[in-house]
Amino acid sequence: MMLKILLPTDGSDYALRAVRYLTEHVGWYREPLEVHLLNVQLPIASGAVKMFISQQQLNDYYREEGLKHLQQARSLLETSGVVYQHHIGVGELASTIVEYATDKGCEMILMGTRGRGALKGAMLGSVAMKVLHRAEVPVLLVR
Repeated sequence: MMLKILLPTDGSDYALRAVRYLTEHVGWYREPLEVHLLNVQLPIASGAVKMFISQQQLNDYYREEGLKHLQQARSLLETSGVVYQHHIGVGELASTIVEYATDKGCEMILMGTRGRGALKGAMLGSVAMKVLHRAEVPVLLVR
């Protein structure tokens, strides 16, 4: 039996704190972990933009940006020996995170309290708050 954990990250300091938390506490779990590392890219193309940019160009852009934001988290997990799969999603942040957790059968979402958003002074980031309210599995928030 494995414990499936979704670990969304945007590459921010808060998101990397969640990754570090997992690597430092991996021994707390009785079951082996199946970690799904996720970066979500916001859609950038409206109908008019799609007339000038191919879907393949958009997909390449999302992949390139996603891999860039996953780089530090992947490095931390690899250094600590935590096995993971990485994913890049496109869509509204909170709903995409919750959908991935459901699709992958994750039993927990582990994430930072804030990300790259503009509301740096907020007590709890809007994405974290939305995930907390929408998720059907436990959400562990790391400050």
